[in-house]
Amino acid sequence: MFEKHLKKLDDQHLLRRLRTIASATGPTVLLDGREIILLSSNNYLGLATHPTVVEAAIEATRRYGAGSGAARLVCGTLTPHETLDATLARFKGTEAALTFAAGYLTNISVIPALIAKDGLIFADRLCHASLIDGCRLSGATFRVYRHRDMHHLEQLLARRPAGRPTLIVTDGLFSMDGDIAPMKDLVPLAERYGAEIYVDDAHGTGILGRTGRGTLEHCEVESRVPYHMGTLSKAIGSAGGYVVGSATVIAYLLNTCRAFIYTTAPPPATAAAATAAIQVIEQEPQRRARLWQNRERLAQGLNRLGFRLAASESPILPIIVGDPDRAMNLAQALIEHGVYAPAIRPPTVPPATSRIRLTITADHTNEQIDRALAALERAGRSLNLI
Repeated sequence: MFEKHLKKLDDQHLLRRLRTIASATGPTVLLDGREIILLSSNNYLGLATHPTVVEAAIEATRRYGAGSGAARLVCGTLTPHETLDATLARFKGTEAALTFAAGYLTNISVIPALIAKDGLIFADRLCHASLIDGCRLSGATFRVYRHRDMHHLEQLLARRPAGRPTLIVTDGLFSMDGDIAPMKDLVPLAERYGAEIYVDDAHGTGILGRTGRGTLEHCEVESRVPYHMGTLSKAIGSAGGYVVGSATVIAYLLNTCRAFIYTTAPPPATAAAATAAIQVIEQEPQRRARLWQNRERLAQGLNRLGFRLAASESPILPIIVGDPDRAMNLAQALIEHGVYAPAIRPPTVPPATSRIRLTITADHTNEQIDRALAALERAGRSLNLI
């Protein structure tokens, strides 16, 4: 059975394999024994290798050990975890925060805690898989609205039974298309129909908004969304997930989220690294400015070359290829020309939208971006994509 399934995936050009990088995930990496430009990392601000962040992880490991020893409610809450919770709450402008071992665990645990089986969930069609899984695990009635389509969402809201508990679920910044949820329209719509909003700001935190607080700051609706989640593994450069909100909401989640209650606490090093990274985000706004400069340079180059791009508003710049086989061929051609950017294929993205998901970071130099564009031009022309 397993062999047949793998062969079917291979025949459809959907089989996944691991590739090992033998270096830190910076603007360049060591792949198959040679240095190559990396254009697929979510380490947007380069903080995974920032000296302050790395040193914080090392010092926490020396002081607290490599592991936390237990779930946080048993004996696994260490000083770095408590400090990170407080730092996140201050950074996000909320009363409290709660951190988890992973963003995926956060979503599949928090959503079922927020809505019961008698409730109703409306989710954007392009929500992250962890959000979809969290919605399904809740047992609530689950409906999908067309991507960023507030007219469709309102039609669904208008047809629901009066007074039925309702949760609207969306990414803040969509990870595969690079566009942003229309929060300025979504928030008043939810308020009008008495629905709660659950926003996953994994990719927005650190890069969107005047001070980097994320999508809600960018869309100027922070005070109108009482809680949201995100991750520590993208712009923050560490690992884990979080929820921020009122002290009451966080106390409730601490007592009801199964993935928090029954999972060993994250290593102290990751918590200390995340705290240091948030401090760097606040102290070095030039990193965010450099990221957006790099984004414009890469986007302008891609448009000039004539690639078909998704409607991105962010450092995520997907080249839409369509066919998974052609996407794989483009990814391989890019490696041969010195750029690592794997093909993204169904079921991660909808059918007929296979792509190369390019991401740029603050640490890429102009010379590296120009070299990458030259590689993209050669690979694109060789496959008649441009």
